Amino acid sequence: MSNSIKLNATYPDIQRSQDMLKMARRIMHPVSQTLAKAPGQFSEGVCPVFVERAKGNRIWDVDGNKYLDYYAAIGPISLGYCYDAVDDAIREQLSKGITFSLMHRLEYELCELIHQIIPNAESIRISKTGADVCSAAVRVARAYTRRDKVLCCGYHGWHDWYIATTSRDHGIPEAVKSMSQTFKYNDLEDLSSKIDNHTAAVIMEPVVFEYCQPGYLEGVQALCKKHGALLIFDEMWTGFRLAIGGAQEYFNVVPDLAVYSKAMANGMPIALLTGRNDVMQLFEREVFFFTTFGGETLSLAAAIATIHELKSKNVPEYLRNIGAMLKDGLNGLIASHQLTEYLSCVGYPCRTILNMTPRVDKPLSYYAYIQQELLRYGILWSKFHNMTYAFSEADVDYTLRAYDEILRLVKIRIESGDIDSNLIGQPMETVFRPTKF
Repeated sequence: MSNSIKLNATYPDIQRSQDMLKMARRIMHPVSQTLAKAPGQFSEGVCPVFVERAKGNRIWDVDGNKYLDYYAAIGPISLGYCYDAVDDAIREQLSKGITFSLMHRLEYELCELIHQIIPNAESIRISKTGADVCSAAVRVARAYTRRDKVLCCGYHGWHDWYIATTSRDHGIPEAVKSMSQTFKYNDLEDLSSKIDNHTAAVIMEPVVFEYCQPGYLEGVQALCKKHGALLIFDEMWTGFRLAIGGAQEYFNVVPDLAVYSKAMANGMPIALLTGRNDVMQLFEREVFFFTTFGGETLSLAAAIATIHELKSKNVPEYLRNIGAMLKDGLNGLIASHQLTEYLSCVGYPCRTILNMTPRVDKPLSYYAYIQQELLRYGILWSKFHNMTYAFSEADVDYTLRAYDEILRLVKIRIESGDIDSNLIGQPMETVFRPTKF
């Protein structure tokens, strides 16, 4: 019998997943299209690899095991899998067509909706992926300022100008690498030492997990204005989660440009670039940014339906409340097990991470251990808690009861200094490192 959301007697049987993975590795290099979904981001050998279906915040793997899913497709799921109002909108549009020879009215209707809710959205461009709109923002910023240098803070996709700042920079010309540099979050002195009159743009995630210090974003904006650089907010995670209008609404700091993708269409592929009219006007003639599938209507219909649900249900407030219940409860358990010098749950409530301090030896092994033990409870987890509207207080209460027992085991492993012999699968792998601070 397949495992489910309860304390199961054994770890899930994932034989079909493992067989499929072995076959896939013969022809797929690497085997995953999304790095954060790759086997290395989970404990290979004990964690499922391939999914079959999902509903709400439940997910079933190809072996029939059922899990409470805290990964939420790495962010695009904001309401819950197979959310009726969104899926109905997709089905209705599917009956009329997907991609056409002319523009579709939904392109305008989505842009009008975005214009009303995102503070800086004087003008809007639609695309398909976060990396594409990030690169479009950088390109138009360079065109507007007639400068080349870009300063980055956070993760901004796979394109050359950003990935050149990481350890996975092979294949990128040295000339491109020389034009990008990273800066430290919440450190205005670090940014001040790097920004200059050759800087075209500062692109940053307004928050990741570390809380934004009072006045920090205002300070970044002031430095950009002082040096004539454009400020770009990468709102892939903060958009429609911190507030409907994203971090710029939440913090009341309006950037020159902003980019969005995750959360806005509950899983359908779509991305937005919003910004000042005078900058965005360059897309009319001087800057090229077009894509065949920018007007694909299933994603447009999904985005419109999702945003209406996010607004009418006040989903950002719900995520704050349900996420705070989990975060506060988990930190309380960490304290009760006397593990605060080793672990903490950090981040804004809508998206938190179980963080390990430098006191933890072999953190990737401990992450794998916590993950494998959560699997026994039917919980799919990989460091993060990406909250969705589908989560209930009962789900969080169940998760905290699972954490309570697992933290007891973690303390035993820490005190014994032996973790690897308790792993069923492999330790997790790192993704890449920033190299140009």
